[in-house]
Amino acid sequence: MVTFKPDHEIFQQSLEFNYDTLANRLRELSYLNKGLTITIEDKRVTEEDGTFKGETFHSKEGLKEFIRFLDENREPLTSDVISMEGEKNNIPVEVAMIYNTSYAENLHSYVNNINTIEGGTHVAGFRRGLTRTLKAYAEKSGMLKNLKMEISGDDFREGLTAVISVKVQEPQFEGQTKTKLGNNEVIGAVDQAVG
Repeated sequence: MVTFKPDHEIFQQSLEFNYDTLANRLRELSYLNKGLTITIEDKRVTEEDGTFKGETFHSKEGLKEFIRFLDENREPLTSDVISMEGEKNNIPVEVAMIYNTSYAENLHSYVNNINTIEGGTHVAGFRRGLTRTLKAYAEKSGMLKNLKMEISGDDFREGLTAVISVKVQEPQFEGQTKTKLGNNEVIGAVDQAVG
């Protein structure tokens, strides 16, 4: 159990906790750490039955469930979520993805459970591994022989929802906000895992 009170000198603007913000982050953490049970209870709000407002988050499948949650309002092109998990170069890598009928790429990336909204080397490794693998398959199967243009990585990411999670012992982030990973060794680890 973790308990703390915010310091008024550090949190000068607002000490008001937003339940939805905290619940969303705890739900995300439950997907990123399958098997872990996380409970949130808001003692400021009492429900009709006398209990406090709260939720419990638990994920048995981890990132596969996260993908289904993220894509619940999209039409999938495959019945199953594609997932891969392994360790390459002492870097645990976990990836889950699915294609849907939309045209947008929906990519979420994490390093040590930190949301890297600007991406970084783990995202570069994912994109490189995905493009290389799918392009090799398309060429080998003869799918590209009548194509009059060069196919690119953007073509393979159209309608893709993916979550990438890596654990790095000494992460090097660009900037203080920890929103972009800079460790070069992660590119190859994620590339190999995806391939």
